[in-house]
Amino acid sequence: MDKTGNAAIIEGYPSVTSSILLETNLPGVPPYARGKVRDVYAAGDRLLIVATDRISAFDYILPTGIPGKGRVLTQLSIFWFDFLRDLTPTHFLTASVGDYPPPLSEFGEQLEGRSMLVKKARMVEVECVARGYLAGSGWKEYRQSGTVCGIRLPAGLEESSPLPEPIFTPATKAQTGHDENISFETMAGLVGRDLAARLRKLTLDIYSRAAEYARGRGILIADTKFEFGFAGGELVLGDEVLTPDSSRFWPAGRYQPGRAQDSFDKQYVRDYLEEIRWAKQPPAPPLPSQVAERTSAKYEEAYRILTGKAL
Repeated sequence: MDKTGNAAIIEGYPSVTSSILLETNLPGVPPYARGKVRDVYAAGDRLLIVATDRISAFDYILPTGIPGKGRVLTQLSIFWFDFLRDLTPTHFLTASVGDYPPPLSEFGEQLEGRSMLVKKARMVEVECVARGYLAGSGWKEYRQSGTVCGIRLPAGLEESSPLPEPIFTPATKAQTGHDENISFETMAGLVGRDLAARLRKLTLDIYSRAAEYARGRGILIADTKFEFGFAGGELVLGDEVLTPDSSRFWPAGRYQPGRAQDSFDKQYVRDYLEEIRWAKQPPAPPLPSQVAERTSAKYEEAYRILTGKAL
């Protein structure tokens, strides 16, 4: 990989190799943070967020990039920020590289389509999770105790069953490893009861609005997580919103309770890693081209279905 990360490790996929960005390189721009997928830079009282094509699985970043992934995450988040504008303010300012302040505007090749300039916010240190279906860690807990994050659910539910109504199940943010589900009472102790109640209502309102829209286009949003923060004293929705990385998207036409569902996310990646019996210890293995391609296609299909246009 070269300094910009443009040399992707995907054999047999030369048509998109040049478009894969595994790591940004913006000389003269102070780095702010680097996550599993995003590179964040300081821009005065604002931040530049760049979604790379990195992908993680089982808490490890893989050496192979997913073609177009960063663009899907960015463009889909921008779509939802606009869609939800009457429900909540957001941190989003612009995604037009030409409007970025210097020297950011000089790095169009790396930033175009996969970056956004946002308000710098003091983030609430809790993930705000909404669940409309029983899946993932929620299904695991339910089988053991009949609850999800301490919320008692009716008996007899199956894997992927719709819940009687969406529930709010917060989680603590983990810098490494998995986020940890917590109860509402624990969240209230961390951030204050008034803010916790406000975030619960806002999370469920956003989820309900988005889930209704997506259902009309043939996608079930099983669950999703949001991040909120304060910018200039105003509570804003931040980070990424309702993407295949932060949500479970299921094709409505193939939905069937009682089993795991097909999904528009990195399930192909997880399935491959399970098939090769990777011990989930470093180093993470590279992906075959067909796995990367199918994952890319699923991300782009979700974008096309939800927005009604190709990426």
